[in-house]
Amino acid sequence: MAHKIIGLIGGLSWESSAEYYRLINERVRTRLGPLHSARCLMWSFDFAEIEALQHAGRWDDATGLMIEAAHRLRRGGAEIVLICSNTMHRMADTIQSALDVPLLHIADPTAERIRAAGLRSVGLLGTAFTMEQDFYRGRLAERYGLEVLTPDAVDRACVHRVIYDELVQGRIEPASRAAYQDIIAKLVTRGAEAIILGCTEIMLLVRPEDSAVLLYDTTAIHAEAAVEIALAT
Repeated sequence: MAHKIIGLIGGLSWESSAEYYRLINERVRTRLGPLHSARCLMWSFDFAEIEALQHAGRWDDATGLMIEAAHRLRRGGAEIVLICSNTMHRMADTIQSALDVPLLHIADPTAERIRAAGLRSVGLLGTAFTMEQDFYRGRLAERYGLEVLTPDAVDRACVHRVIYDELVQGRIEPASRAAYQDIIAKLVTRGAEAIILGCTEIMLLVRPEDSAVLLYDTTAIHAEAAVEIALAT
């Protein structure tokens, strides 16, 4: 079965990009049989370059690099493109407008699952950019009618710090897991019926048992949705 070629914009960071590759191939193997794997391409950034642009607020420059990466994948034959990062969906609409193939937005399959479960109020964890800017929260609210709760300023700073100082560097610290457990519990107390792990590295730290409500792992959901599209006839 010749399924569609999946193009991955990775290196945002490579820690989560490696999980995308694993999850996509595992899903294809489950769907098609033990010797099958995904037809896929990856363009992987040097994340230090992207991180510097993020924290300098140079989003236009970052957008240009992301469009260039998408074009590289398209020239390689990609028939569907994924951004292996929640934060870098800040420029998803601009990238899609530059492509002639679908860009699968990471928030959409996650929100669809939440709606299908009958939930309306969700807590959102991610980088400060994802939690504080409207490109992600606004999409969840406007397209899917979800009430999106984010941690307070101190807890947002903690979540952000752990992502950049630990998770993207491959560090998994028990103290940080405990901090995330506490932050999740506060969101549940405020009415969150589920928690969106809105950074592709958080799944490396947080486990289902760390939350009293369901966790929606955007990395796994994004990867699974890509495979379903790629295998669709």
